[in-house]
Amino acid sequence: MLTELLSPAKDKETALAAIDCGADAVYMGASAFGARRNAPNSLEDIKEVVEYAHKFWAKVFITVNTILKDEEIEEAFKLIKELDKIGVDAVIIQDMGLLKKIIDAELSIPVHMSTQCDNRTIEKVSFFNKIGVSRVVLARELSLDKIKEIHNANPDLELEAFVHGALCVSYSGQCYLSNYIGGRSANRGECAQPCRKKYTVKTQDGKILAKDIHALCLKDFNASKHLDKMIKNGIFSFKIEGRLKDCGYVKNITAFYRTRLDKYSKKTSSGKSVYPFTPNPEKSFNRGFTDYFLEGRGDCYNFISPKSKGEYLGKVKSVGKNYIIIETDKKIHPQDGLMFENEGFLVNKVEGEKIFPNKVLQIKAGTEIFRNTDVEFEKALSRPVKRQIGIWVEVKEGKIYIKDEDGVCIVETITSTEKANNPEKMKETFVKQFSKTGEGDFYIFDIKIASEIPFMPVSAINSLRREIFESLMDKRLRTYKRQVQKKMSCAPYFQKEIDYRGNVSNKEAEEFYTQCGCKVIEYAPEISSPRKQIELMRTKHCIKYALGRCKTPEKLILTDEFGVEYPLEFDCKNCEMVVLS
Repeated sequence: MLTELLSPAKDKETALAAIDCGADAVYMGASAFGARRNAPNSLEDIKEVVEYAHKFWAKVFITVNTILKDEEIEEAFKLIKELDKIGVDAVIIQDMGLLKKIIDAELSIPVHMSTQCDNRTIEKVSFFNKIGVSRVVLARELSLDKIKEIHNANPDLELEAFVHGALCVSYSGQCYLSNYIGGRSANRGECAQPCRKKYTVKTQDGKILAKDIHALCLKDFNASKHLDKMIKNGIFSFKIEGRLKDCGYVKNITAFYRTRLDKYSKKTSSGKSVYPFTPNPEKSFNRGFTDYFLEGRGDCYNFISPKSKGEYLGKVKSVGKNYIIIETDKKIHPQDGLMFENEGFLVNKVEGEKIFPNKVLQIKAGTEIFRNTDVEFEKALSRPVKRQIGIWVEVKEGKIYIKDEDGVCIVETITSTEKANNPEKMKETFVKQFSKTGEGDFYIFDIKIASEIPFMPVSAINSLRREIFESLMDKRLRTYKRQVQKKMSCAPYFQKEIDYRGNVSNKEAEEFYTQCGCKVIEYAPEISSPRKQIELMRTKHCIKYALGRCKTPEKLILTDEFGVEYPLEFDCKNCEMVVLS
């Protein structure tokens, strides 16, 4: 079984590091139109990443997944054509007008439908499959059973699912809260993350149930315990969230999932990575972990803080005048960042069991302590990781035969004809020097000497090795085959009409839906202000459930820090909560 590990990258440096750490593919933004506006990249940098990735037969996907205005769509389409020219392996899109442009032009670059398209039903995924797209990125909220149903209905379609990282509390593509509050649209890559702010929860008659909590803040996703089930249920690509995360985060999480996935499946790219650190997701930014709804509703929320929680160390054993003692089996270092409840502090020094904080703490014995910065781990994480491709070498009758792990072969002739005075010593020298791959792209599985080697000075062996490796890499790059997008065409939409939730923001998108037999009755809120109360977000997270009031008929209201009220509705049949304008 083949699977793909897909890692995020905010820039060229992070993309190259992700590839070195074992990613089968990376996704990153271009100069514009990505759902993370603060992570743009030039075509020159993207081209460099593509060339590096293809050495390992890894792929590069570019996000062009915002909704577009009429005056932007031609520019976005031009960008995709440029991405196609420089060898990008796929584009991830949301806008249906852009999809129409790609269909009409019959571009060869594969199209992946972003999770921003709200891909949570069999009907939606099947619609895109009928159109002929190469891949659909599923909604994060889906259960293992629902994933299986979607796969069984579309067995020939590549399915991608998130496996780790921050969670949007709303169904992706269906959140209008940031745009409603301040005009910063999530569907245009400008989300202000109001879900991480504080709110007060009260009943309609004014009774306060919870004051100043992070009522919409979720823990971070971690599906590492479900990889085998996700594979069996039809997931091909395992996606790590985090196009705004730093390089260290991406290295750690990529390495962690590389080692986990390798237990259950074969990777789609080549080479192995040796890590100077032991991957551990708890040591990178996280708000605590949840497997969300993979196996049913659970504790997915973090009402205390949107800040990084880090790894659990233990409980405070005792409190001294200017120190604390923590009951833990983990070593704590000076300058480590520790946290309890919603307060953080640095470790000034460590003397035996005594931990000396950098400030006075109001803390009691029994308090749980977490570490969100481990300085020794960060040092190890900063060291480079080298990824290398395995090769077999055979020397026979004046020729060197090379084959790599993907079956790419070359043959080189040894030009020297001078007989070695000591054939056995010459053989030892050849094997020793040829095996010195160092920081190159290859490492030796095995060298077989099937005949005598003519005399060759060490410098000649080293030069020959470099030439052979260059030739082999050149052939690998020529052998690499990009996937080609099959011909696409419009298909009947599963609804007769769509409102603002269809996120139509340009005439091309409206025409697309018309061709698919669906009437657009309302444009996206970013383009045309709705004339009625709308759903600012629809979510599987339920505040009633979280507060232990699941069965009560009471109506609830969210109030933000500025006193603005947001009525809540509870769709108990579908186990969903709605935040209204």
